[in-house]
Amino acid sequence: MNPRVKNVIPNNNYTLTITFSNNEVKVFDVKPYLEIGIFKELKDLSLFNSVKPFLNSIQWINGQDFCPDTLYLESK
Repeated sequence: MNPRVKNVIPNNNYTLTITFSNNEVKVFDVKPYLEIGIFKELKDLSLFNSVKPFLNSIQWINGQDFCPDTLYLESK
C-alpha cells in the first residue's frame, strides 16, 4: 500500500505540495486535469485553494478528489 496524505498545500501554479504518511513531501500537478469534467471548476484559484486533507487523500469544497495512490505515484 502506498503512503497516504497527511497534509496538502495549494500553490498558485495549480500544483499541490503534499506531505505523505511516510513524511515524504512531493508536488502533484493538477494542470493536466483542469480540462476534464468537474475538475474544470478548479481553474477558479479561490476554489482550487480550498483543498484539504480528507480520508487519507484530498478533497475540494465542491467534492473533487483524487485517489491517494494517484497522488503518491504521479507526484514528483
